Amino acid sequence: MADAHVNTRRKRVGFRGVFLFIFFVFLDLASLSCAARQPPTSSQNLKVHKHLKRLNKPPVKTIQSPDGDTIDCVPISHQPAFDHPFLKDHKIQMRPNYHPEGLYDENKMNTESKQRENPIHQLWHVNGMCDEGTIPIRRTKEDDVMRASSVKRYGKKQHKSIPKPRNLPKSADLGLDNESGHQHAIAYVEGDKYYGAKATMNVWEPKIQQSNEFSLSQIWILGGSFGQDLNSIEAGWQVSPDLYGDNNTRLFTYWTSDAYQATGCYNLLCSGFIQINSNIAMGASISPVSGFRNSQYDISILVWKDQKEGNWWMQFGNGYVLGYWPSFLFSYLADSASMIEWGGEVVNSEPNGHHTSTQMGSGRFPEEGFGKSSYFRNIQVVDKENNLKTPKNLGTFTEQSNCYDVQTGSNSDWGHYFYYGGPGKVAKFLISVKETACWCELQFLGDEGAVRPNSQSLQLYRVDGKKTREFSANLLFVQFSSWPVGLSINFGVGIVILESWGLHLDLFLKNLQLYGDNGTRKLDY
Repeated sequence: MADAHVNTRRKRVGFRGVFLFIFFVFLDLASLSCAARQPPTSSQNLKVHKHLKRLNKPPVKTIQSPDGDTIDCVPISHQPAFDHPFLKDHKIQMRPNYHPEGLYDENKMNTESKQRENPIHQLWHVNGMCDEGTIPIRRTKEDDVMRASSVKRYGKKQHKSIPKPRNLPKSADLGLDNESGHQHAIAYVEGDKYYGAKATMNVWEPKIQQSNEFSLSQIWILGGSFGQDLNSIEAGWQVSPDLYGDNNTRLFTYWTSDAYQATGCYNLLCSGFIQINSNIAMGASISPVSGFRNSQYDISILVWKDQKEGNWWMQFGNGYVLGYWPSFLFSYLADSASMIEWGGEVVNSEPNGHHTSTQMGSGRFPEEGFGKSSYFRNIQVVDKENNLKTPKNLGTFTEQSNCYDVQTGSNSDWGHYFYYGGPGKVAKFLISVKETACWCELQFLGDEGAVRPNSQSLQLYRVDGKKTREFSANLLFVQFSSWPVGLSINFGVGIVILESWGLHLDLFLKNLQLYGDNGTRKLDY
């Protein structure tokens, strides 16, 4: 979406006129969308059905999820991983030899399962569970594959989607054009050998602007350079309409051994990850999710290397050991990782330097804190002795801090943690300030700065990201007149009036109220 444009001449436009304009724009976009999607050819249909046959293995039991997913309970030895030629005679490792918190055995797993007070839920659990000896696999539908750019690219990320914090200047977050369309807000460590990582992250349902964009929060286990040979193991939660066909928050994994070019995929959508757990389905919805100023729900993810067998294992929550990536899949990660990253990633598909309004995390900036912002807590790495350790020299990185940001901290309860995320595109304007004893007036005059409001204060930023002024107060209501677009915020001690002469003003405030010329309320968020 283009930034709000400033007209030097104020033209009065009625509420009805604006509504009709927006209606016809959406009508035109819908027509273009329908025209752009051509019916598949018979050759394409054949490729799609062959691919579906490879992915959807015959189940011994099927469970319908309330969100529309179909979960197939497939014998563990028939899962897609064993289509790989190197895994034809593979003997499944049913448990890791060692766990980073000590020797992993049956008694430990049972004890942890019993002690878990709030078991992690996936929506499909309400209608049944898979039996031991089988694994749950989310069934791939024809529409899922058809949404991809090609059958070959289905279930794969774009090339160069890894955040590359090293060798970038500190000013890289000021207007850096991310050539891949992927943007990040992360914490990271590098400069040592790492054998795994762990973190607890709260789960949200960020809003996605366009269906070909996504928003995710994850751990990256990285090896190699940031060129053509990058190895990556990834796990977390994501919202991806293009991949799943909806806006649900879902558990996911990913791997690649060649920087997302030919190898690897999400979840079980290719041969690679070997699942041993019968309770958790890769790609299935997580429920419930966190709410703004409401209950917070988080998940723990641990990825570590079994140094005896060489495989990389994944654990979800306190006791769900899901499975492993065989060591032969990787080159650099066959030994250890050289970098660990934690944080968020979004796709920005807007062209010509414009920015998406797809949210990262909660869609709020990190300074808003607990109950509002998204977080990673109890961040740890696994060392050579298989011990979980606090990371040393934790760095942060974001391409555009005015869209998505990150702030680190530490305390006795959360250890090393950080808040991260943001709303994406924010209103960017040059602001003039007039003040009297009890009120001040702010006017948007151009597109040279940015407004970062939150529920406690209104913060004004210059284009270089430096905060110039902060007004501490509670934002009680927002009121728009039909024209010029006016924003009134009750500060308790006075009123701040923001005015803009454009159609788009993204302030991401709660309790937004639209008013007509006669003062009647038109719309309430």
